[in-house]
Amino acid sequence: MRRKIKARKEVSPDFIYNSQKLEKFINCIIWSGKKETARKVVYSAFDTIKEKTGNPNPLEIFDAAIRNAGPMTEVRSKRIGGANYQVPREVRPERRFALAVRWIRDAARGGKGKPMHLKLADELIAASKNEGVAVKKKEDTHKMAEANKAFAHFAW
Repeated sequence: MRRKIKARKEVSPDFIYNSQKLEKFINCIIWSGKKETARKVVYSAFDTIKEKTGNPNPLEIFDAAIRNAGPMTEVRSKRIGGANYQVPREVRPERRFALAVRWIRDAARGGKGKPMHLKLADELIAASKNEGVAVKKKEDTHKMAEANKAFAHFAW
């Protein structure tokens, strides 16, 4: 018998843009429990996006970046008859969002020599244009799934 589905706690929307997705993003940026610092970083990044793109609503850039960085398919390992196969699977929307956020965050943290809000703004702008490290990671994931398409019949 399957386990009960866990009731997920709803995240309250952020103060300025009134967006639940943005609040989840802020929660993902948090380091050592410092939420206010994470908020300052994200809002400063949004101000930088406004300046660099000339778009008065940086939430559109953010949504485009999340949409472009989220993978449609991924591979999962499955053991069949003593061999491990990389089986391609479709990604649920919640996981797609989580992976996109994680990849954008890690790409921004990976750059050295600039403040975090500038690196984050650059990565969000690049991802909204289908460029950057996070989008490259998505493309690599899709290539892996395409290469292992022959094992799709093992999907559970």
